[in-house]
Amino acid sequence: MAREALARPLRSGFVHLVLGGYTLLVLCPILLVLINSFKSRKAIFDDPLALPTATSFSIVGYAKVLGNAAVGGMFLNSAIVTGVSMVLILLFGAMAAWALTEYRFRGNRLVALFLAFGIMVPIRLGSVSILQTMVALNLVNTLTALVLVYVAQGLPLAVMILSEFILQVPGELKDAARCDGIGEFEIFFRVVLPLLRPAVATVAVFTMVPIWNDLWFPLILAPGENTQTITLGVQQFIGQFATDWNAVLAALSLAVLPVLLLYAAMSRQLIRGITAGAVK
Repeated sequence: MAREALARPLRSGFVHLVLGGYTLLVLCPILLVLINSFKSRKAIFDDPLALPTATSFSIVGYAKVLGNAAVGGMFLNSAIVTGVSMVLILLFGAMAAWALTEYRFRGNRLVALFLAFGIMVPIRLGSVSILQTMVALNLVNTLTALVLVYVAQGLPLAVMILSEFILQVPGELKDAARCDGIGEFEIFFRVVLPLLRPAVATVAVFTMVPIWNDLWFPLILAPGENTQTITLGVQQFIGQFATDWNAVLAALSLAVLPVLLLYAAMSRQLIRGITAGAVK
């Protein structure tokens, strides 16, 4: 008993040490970008790990980025694409998960297998076919093309996560609603969906981060000046022979803010959702 009582805090301390080290490993690149975005170009190259001082502090990068009229449009494009894609993924993903878990029909398992296949195979493998399809539909250099691709990319994972949570909803609640004469759509939106808030927050975070940070599909589907996202737009500060690192780091720092704000807003639901999924 004494040995077990001693081993328990040691195991707990080791787990916290590993998690703390991993947290520092993940946060260090973000902190380096943020710190160097407030330094002069010379200070960035002289000592990139040092904090800004009175002599090295500079906001010239933010002045260039915020003074560039095109950057605002890039942020707006990213916000539109990410927001619309996330809403459609959550809506269609929840509805598909509800259909696959609540109703039994011919091809049920085949559809579930098809969605699982969508998780295992990266969507970038179909970039050529996707580009050909968008050209045929005349959707190149439109935000619609990006939304369609990101919805297709995010649906399989959303359906998988939400299906596990829907299975935990007591059947008595749904049966009681049916006895009261409530239709299936109302049961889904008024009974089931409010209970999925932790899962919805989990899917929202896992969906937003890869969409907001994506460079590949904006580069091949929407490289036009009016449709560039902020991740693609940062490339304009990177030249062949010279790079404006102040502007690049400032733009990257501003691009990180929406992701951090989303996590801060949904952190409680996200942790609850991940914990519930782990218990499941």
